[in-house]
Amino acid sequence: MSVSIDVSRVRAEGYRFAPSPLAELGSAVHLLVEPAHHPAQNGWVSSVAASVEPQLFERLIDADFLWRTSRADMLLPAEPGATLGDELDAVDALSDETWVSAALLTSSCGTVPLHRELGSPLVDPAARDLARERALARGPRQIGFVDYVLDDPPRARATIRRLLEDCEAAFFAEAWAQLVPRLTADARLKHDVLATSGLRRLVGTVSPAVTVDDDGTRIVVDKLQDNATTADEAGVTFLPSVLGHPHLLVVHAPGWRPVIQYPVSGSAVAGGAAPGPATTVEVIEERLHALDNPVRLRLARSLIRGPHTTADLAEAWSLSAPEVSRHLAILKQAGFVTTSRRGRYVVYVFDVVAAARLGRDMVEALLR
Repeated sequence: MSVSIDVSRVRAEGYRFAPSPLAELGSAVHLLVEPAHHPAQNGWVSSVAASVEPQLFERLIDADFLWRTSRADMLLPAEPGATLGDELDAVDALSDETWVSAALLTSSCGTVPLHRELGSPLVDPAARDLARERALARGPRQIGFVDYVLDDPPRARATIRRLLEDCEAAFFAEAWAQLVPRLTADARLKHDVLATSGLRRLVGTVSPAVTVDDDGTRIVVDKLQDNATTADEAGVTFLPSVLGHPHLLVVHAPGWRPVIQYPVSGSAVAGGAAPGPATTVEVIEERLHALDNPVRLRLARSLIRGPHTTADLAEAWSLSAPEVSRHLAILKQAGFVTTSRRGRYVVYVFDVVAAARLGRDMVEALLR
């Protein structure tokens, strides 16, 4: 499963790399309302929570349809501005129909497929019903917010802008001042890699979950959804993020320039543990398959207690040596088992760290 972007019409100058204060603020408010997704940032969340007025948190929760389980597309700008005010001005320039569609039928991190055939919920009854249905499934606050947006878009838009400006004053301006040098440096590095080594090398530096197909005409983002979009000559925008890890967001709505927000290497704020590199869904599936067999679980149970040879394991579990070897090969391919040589014997060792990492990697792939 993946989100793919047709880039056959995009020239090198059509790839843009820049930090976005609005996109990083979107990541920040998502982090604050859903901290369980971001254990590496717990220190930052606790610090902000201790310093911000509770009323501001209540307002963030009231509007969390825009940033809890999905990110409103207009919060990931294709044309990043120098300041948050510049980017909010660009959002204000959107029509009501476009703003409401971007807010309520998001493509960037949706938990259900995007309905491409639908129009704006302001004019399309089916889109309106879908937006309300999604909100009803989330709770009374969410349906209240969606109805507020649908009933009075200008007032709702002004409310959201004021909320984001209040977040900037309360905590984000300080965080942005600390983060922007790092984000700018990462964006500059990506631009240089593209110029010197090409698109394939570039996407390899963005994330292991982003690749280019064999023809070099399609960017493929490893996500647990199936969607596709096409970039025209305007190109694709890449937004680096520290606060967004582990999410890898892709705006792929019709009529919008594709945007990829990616976690910078070692994404963590001060005091947080830097997370490891992303693991592809294919690798996670392989590792889960390696453990879905009772024989392999028995072998793992023995190996986690100490190194063993094939003969040791065959005798312990009343198996043939070829059968043990076959199962050990699967565990080794999945990264759970390593080998070493002791004289003429090959000894198998279970990698406890790799097994412990599986749970984290699976959660991050689901969140990506």
